[in-house]
Amino acid sequence: MRFSLQAHATPTIWHKIGHVRWSLVALLCLLAAIGSVMLYSAADGALAPWAGRHALRFAVALGLMLLVALTDIRFWLRNAYALYLGVLLLLAVVEVSGTIGMGAQRWVDLGVINVQPSELMKLALVLALARYYHGLNPEQVRRPVMVLLPLVMVGVPTLLILKQPDLGTAVMLLAGGGAVIFAAGLSLWIVGLGMAAVMGALPVAWQFLHDYQRARLLTFLDPDRDPLGAGYHITQSKIALGSGGLFGKGYLHGTQSHLNFLPEKHTDFIFTMFAEEFGLVGTLTLLAVFAAVVGSCVAIALRARNQFSRLLAIGVTTTFFLYVFINLAMVMGLIPVVGVPLPLVSYGGTAMLGVMLGFGLVLSVHVHRDVQIGRHSWGD
Repeated sequence: MRFSLQAHATPTIWHKIGHVRWSLVALLCLLAAIGSVMLYSAADGALAPWAGRHALRFAVALGLMLLVALTDIRFWLRNAYALYLGVLLLLAVVEVSGTIGMGAQRWVDLGVINVQPSELMKLALVLALARYYHGLNPEQVRRPVMVLLPLVMVGVPTLLILKQPDLGTAVMLLAGGGAVIFAAGLSLWIVGLGMAAVMGALPVAWQFLHDYQRARLLTFLDPDRDPLGAGYHITQSKIALGSGGLFGKGYLHGTQSHLNFLPEKHTDFIFTMFAEEFGLVGTLTLLAVFAAVVGSCVAIALRARNQFSRLLAIGVTTTFFLYVFINLAMVMGLIPVVGVPLPLVSYGGTAMLGVMLGFGLVLSVHVHRDVQIGRHSWGD
């Protein structure tokens, strides 16, 4: 299979900069600013150890995002499989000699920084699936046999991530990959069979869960079974959420967070701290910003003129939406606690890098929307 890559006159760098969707960039900067403000509060009014690093990391990630955005979309098409295999190799390295942190083996020490390959795999998988389906016509997409390779592409990294263990990222990988496959035009009955297979595998999967993961699931079903143990996190989160009221207790005045009743307030439960300090009005405003980001990305996907760009934008947008949805549902007790941060607001280096590189790809779709990419050619 070969791709026919065609374009009009190559746009200049200034032309590309002018076509960047700066409104989306501004929304991302706003989210990162909110994150820095909340991390400052989490440290009781100090830049160290989280707020200053968060702002610095975002500045670096912002530069990388714009670099990705200005890179020709055909570069990402040509190198999609190579990037996927590279990240898959890093996941394998984690199994052999990964760095252990917080009870899990998820990081690779590259000397300068520690990288969490599972975060990068979310993007690499979307890239690879988008390229695969770009090379198929609608009739081929509907053939059941053509879904076998995508299932392998999703399944192998998911199993590696489950072994780390990282249930939250594994779930996001399955959902993100499934969204791309569905958006490519897979028949509903095949999707139904896949869901039935997943449900049938749940009793088997239970046997492979770690004790703390089983405790989280049981606590979700009955939060009061161990209020001072496995149920402590979600109990304190609900107390903080409810105590914020309509307008909150005020910035730097959240009692649950500043008296250290709220655990992981700088990462997984930062939304809870935000709700306690700014109340319902503040949380609705924050959700509106997230909704605006998702809406902007969906608009870019709908205007894409080729299958690769469309699926790439849809996949990245879905991944970002899952980040937000899972984190909010988690801290409100609607789903088990699975350790998914709130994007650009929670503290975390690799997670921020992955999110920003993803938005760089979406912006690249928008910047290069006039670049023509040949559909596909089989055996010629």
